[in-house]
Amino acid sequence: MPIDPSNMIVLLISIFVIGYILIATEHSIKINKTASALITGALLWTVYILYSNNPHQINEELTHHLGELSGILFFLLGAMTIVELVDAHDGFDIITNKITQTDKRKLLWIIGFITFFLSAVLDNLTTTIVVISLLRKLLKNAEDRLSFAGIVIIAANAGGAWSPIGDVTTTMLWIGNQITTKEVIVKTILPSLACLLTPLIILSFRLRGKIERPSQTTESKNKSLSERQQLWIFIAGVSILILVPVFKTLTHLPPFMGILMGLGILWVITEIMHGDKDEEDKHNLSVVYALRKIDASSILFFLGILISIAALQSTGVLAGLAEWMTNTIANDDIIVISLGLLSSIVDNVPLVAAAQGMYSLSVYPTDHYFWEFLAYCTGTGGSILIIGSAAGVAAMGMENIKFFWYLKHVSLLALFGYLAGAAVYILQQHIF
Repeated sequence: MPIDPSNMIVLLISIFVIGYILIATEHSIKINKTASALITGALLWTVYILYSNNPHQINEELTHHLGELSGILFFLLGAMTIVELVDAHDGFDIITNKITQTDKRKLLWIIGFITFFLSAVLDNLTTTIVVISLLRKLLKNAEDRLSFAGIVIIAANAGGAWSPIGDVTTTMLWIGNQITTKEVIVKTILPSLACLLTPLIILSFRLRGKIERPSQTTESKNKSLSERQQLWIFIAGVSILILVPVFKTLTHLPPFMGILMGLGILWVITEIMHGDKDEEDKHNLSVVYALRKIDASSILFFLGILISIAALQSTGVLAGLAEWMTNTIANDDIIVISLGLLSSIVDNVPLVAAAQGMYSLSVYPTDHYFWEFLAYCTGTGGSILIIGSAAGVAAMGMENIKFFWYLKHVSLLALFGYLAGAAVYILQQHIF
């Protein structure tokens, strides 16, 4: 005889909240966030299957979710490897050598806008990985890099929100026929810009002085590189990242297939390019070396977070929350803004999936105000907390950003930007 399902829901929410606290207090309790995330995810599914009468169905649900999640993880793995390989060939020096600005405030604006528009072409996750790698070449001071990384997260999420290929949730709405390319760009680009400009303006008053660049040391691994090889790998790597959305559109295969094919192509290019070099010279320029350098713990952390959210989705916790909000709050604006705020705590993908399941196209037709506002809010709301978006999780792993540091220095900026963009969206709808 099964135990009352309401007890299971209470237990699941309790485990998630405790796990969330452990992740947030990683620095204080001295337990790595990846361990907390993996234990939380495994416990949630353990509780779910123990309370169920049909373990086979639960296993099928987990396998289904894992299939979706593995696509995100392999995409992350491929993108990080490509970025590491370009970096090993000093490819990013081509960009960083062009950025001669040393004033902190001016550089902040340059980085913010580069990230914003690059995110719309690539996606917020890949853009964050690329730009954080650039920051390591531009900024020596670790505290300065953290401040810039905060803006990168906000800019990447804002830039991804107005493009149908810039954020996974916008892509979901685009594929689901809730939005069209032209309308989502026209209706959400100004709110997304406001989301970026607000924290940029505020932070500009805080930043003072000049940046200090890392010393340009020529490591032995790069002595055998010609400028042409450096340029070729940079062009190949960036082209592969940019062409992933095109591959997805043409083949209808998930993005991770495009990134894996691209990684394979780049692997062949580097093998041919360095084939006549001795092992010592080409070792640090190989894909094998790049795979060893990527941060595997951040990928496992991502897995832990995603399987935790998948458990809440499968057990109906997220759908129940969305239904409760609909019945309790009659105003569409407040519902969508609340969903955006909620996406800073839980992943925005299942939130958008729940909304797509709850509201049919017969109620809210294609390009309805509700869907476009949902694209903006769930795309940018994740910036408010560092584990609220894929961009934040990637930056957290790459720069070892602490949860409470982000909460203290960036969260309020992101919230102001989020609300400013929401106000712009509502205002423009009333005007036009």
